[in-house]
Amino acid sequence: MKIFAALFFATSLAAAQTPQVPHKMEFAGITLTIRDDARREIQKDVDALTLSPKHFNIKAERAKTYFPIIEKVFEEEGVPDDFKYLVLQESALIADAVSSSNAVGFWQFKDFTAIEMGLRVDKEIDERMNIVSASHGAAKYIKKNNFYFNNWLYALQAYQMGAGAVLKTSPEAESGVKHMEITSKTYWYVKKYLAHKIAFEEGVKGPGQWRVTTYENRNKKTLSDLAKEISIDEEQLKNHNKWAKSGFIPDDRMYVVLIPVSGNVSDMHLPVAMANSTSQAVASKSMNAPVTPSKGGRTKINGLPVIVAVAGENPTILAGRAGIALADFLKWNDLSISDRVNPGQHYFLAKKRTRAAEAYHKVLPGEDLWAVSQQYGVQIKKLKKYNRLGSDDAIKPGETLWLSSKRPKDAKDAIGQVAVAEVDSSQTFTWESGNDVTPSIVSTTVSAPVPVIPEPDTKPVLSDTVKNVQDPIPVVQTVDLPEKDSIFTIEVKKTEHIVQAGETLYAIAHLYNIGVMDLVHWNDLNLQEGIKPGQILKLSENQDVVVSSKPVAEEPREIVHEVKSSDTLYSVARKYGVTIKELMEWNGKKDFSVTVGEKIRILRK
Repeated sequence: MKIFAALFFATSLAAAQTPQVPHKMEFAGITLTIRDDARREIQKDVDALTLSPKHFNIKAERAKTYFPIIEKVFEEEGVPDDFKYLVLQESALIADAVSSSNAVGFWQFKDFTAIEMGLRVDKEIDERMNIVSASHGAAKYIKKNNFYFNNWLYALQAYQMGAGAVLKTSPEAESGVKHMEITSKTYWYVKKYLAHKIAFEEGVKGPGQWRVTTYENRNKKTLSDLAKEISIDEEQLKNHNKWAKSGFIPDDRMYVVLIPVSGNVSDMHLPVAMANSTSQAVASKSMNAPVTPSKGGRTKINGLPVIVAVAGENPTILAGRAGIALADFLKWNDLSISDRVNPGQHYFLAKKRTRAAEAYHKVLPGEDLWAVSQQYGVQIKKLKKYNRLGSDDAIKPGETLWLSSKRPKDAKDAIGQVAVAEVDSSQTFTWESGNDVTPSIVSTTVSAPVPVIPEPDTKPVLSDTVKNVQDPIPVVQTVDLPEKDSIFTIEVKKTEHIVQAGETLYAIAHLYNIGVMDLVHWNDLNLQEGIKPGQILKLSENQDVVVSSKPVAEEPREIVHEVKSSDTLYSVARKYGVTIKELMEWNGKKDFSVTVGEKIRILRK
């Protein structure tokens, strides 16, 4: 008796929660008015779909798992989101469902239709069972039908009976209409769809028990190998990827692999694994400057969004939480799918930039290029290029890395020594007495992370020419020597700076003892575009040159251009408005050849 009462209560509860067919509803931008005769038919189907809570919940959970993927595909393809309920009608979201007419997969394609929609169907691969590929195929097929009708409801009907059959029955006047009636004469397939939409619309809201994330694979690989890489049960991975019928993923195109993850990160069923051969490299990736995340564990670095990992996550989980494709997450963070993510470490949700906002970084113990790349949001390949590093070159603690421009060949800082022009301290110039001895320039070596720049209170070196200076920044100024026994003061306040090849904003700001962001503000600069040789920068918003007694002589006319891979002698000549003949004379060249890294002297006219 108690059992009967319990069953009666459960049935009554289910009946009470059964959705009711409304008089009006929206579908793909069309307002549908449902007449009473049609409402009764549709309600019977809704009641049947919700009769068994167990079976209803199974379908609803599948929908919660797969709908986010379908929604994204339909958004990309430009198909109304409402069509996602059609997949429940077609296959109940069973990947290997087969109909009596031999239609297969999530969207129940026959082989010839699937191939026409761009899916691969053969003995090895059947993309009708791949939710991403099949959903793209379904979207294309629906759009193709809508092309004939300009009416999404008829496109829905044509999904079952074909566009040709619908064209014979649909009135042309209903093209592009915004209001339609559903009656007992409406095609059964459409009414069956409306029953599924009404029955499941509320039941599929909220997070599901299980989620899947996508991984774009472009290499030959078996599902067994992939399961080992990400430390997931092989059978579980295969169950979600039945489209790879032999368990092998070919490389003829990009295939999206579904990787199941728990709906609750704290209740994760995927153990974090790391291959012994990569443990040392992965461990080094944990080194980074601390980041204070915003709400949701997100912040920005170098203007790019990043997410902070929490305990128990791996790349798959973290990419899923971030809402981006796993392949993109791995590529943007220079990771492999088997790499471990470290709690508190930040990971990028967009492609890193080619330059950092800072100019230099001093390497700390335990840091590698990956850690520096993550700290400043700059691509590893650019770091290698800027610092002239080979694929196998390692960085060392104390070494200074260039983050936004290429390090000159002779600026070796911690790796070597850089030649710098210095004044011979044995020869001095007495400003008060007017000593007419010109200090000589001698070459010496110092250990320096960046080109040596005089402090703001350093008096300018008095010299007609300087040929030993390796720093591209013009730190040497030429002024007229005062007459003997004359006493005067000179104050130089420059109002602008002409950018030299190889210079950075940081170096220029350091040279004039001003802030980098001041330079940016005064000159309305875009940090991502950087600065270019020959560009004139204001050094203040309102500043004049003040000279007491004698004017300041012009800056040295010589500039240096470092040859890039795309340069020719002709292109360099055009860039600076000089002739090839002049370039050859100034640089003692006997032919027109140039080499990458070669420094070419250009005299301003």
